[in-house]
Amino acid sequence: MKKPKAVLFDLDGVLIDATEWHFDALNEALRLFGWQINRQMHRNTYNGLPTTEKLKLLSKQEGLPTSLHKTIHTLKRKYTDDKVYNFCRPNYGKQLLLTYLKQKGYMLACCSNAQKYSVLNMLSRADLEKYFDLIIGNDEGFAPKPSPDIYLAACKTLGISPKEAVVVEDALPGIAAAKASGAKVIEVKGFDDVNLDLFIHLGL
Repeated sequence: MKKPKAVLFDLDGVLIDATEWHFDALNEALRLFGWQINRQMHRNTYNGLPTTEKLKLLSKQEGLPTSLHKTIHTLKRKYTDDKVYNFCRPNYGKQLLLTYLKQKGYMLACCSNAQKYSVLNMLSRADLEKYFDLIIGNDEGFAPKPSPDIYLAACKTLGISPKEAVVVEDALPGIAAAKASGAKVIEVKGFDDVNLDLFIHLGL
C-alpha cells in the first residue's frame, strides 16, 4: 500500500474516552421521562450516532414521543458538557501518538458525529486540538455517519483522495462511513486500543 498522507480520527471512544459519558448522559435525560436504554442497545445500535438520530430511532423502535426530542436533546447536551468538564483531561499516550504522526509528516483530522462545539471542547480540555489540521463536527452541513460525507469532505479539504487517507474508528456507524468513503480503515475496540504501538505495528 502507498504511504497515506493523512490520518483521520473519530473522537468519542477513539481520542477521548467518552463513550460512557454519552451513554450515561442520554440515560439521565431519558429517565426524567420514564425511558432508558441498556448497554447492549447502546453498543449494538446507538453508539456513534448523533443524539438526534438516537432519538429518532428510540421513537421508531421504542415509541418515545417525538414531542420530547428537543427537551431530551438539550438536557443530554448539558449532562454531557458537565461530564466533559469533570472528567476530560490530557492523556499523555494520545499526545505522544499525535506528536509521532505529525513528525512523520501526516496531516491529521478529527471527524465526529458530535457537534463542533463539543468536539472542540473535548479536544481543548484534552490538550489535543493543536495537533489537528482539520476538525469537523456533525452540524457543518454533512450527513452524519454512517454516511461517508464527513470523511469525503475532510479528504477534499486536505487536498487528497480517500485512498490516501487512513481512518481510525470504533463504532459501527463510523466504520461503515469510513469504508464507504474508500479510505483504509483501522477498526479499534475503543479508547485504549489507540496508541503509538498500534501505529508502529501497522507501519505508519
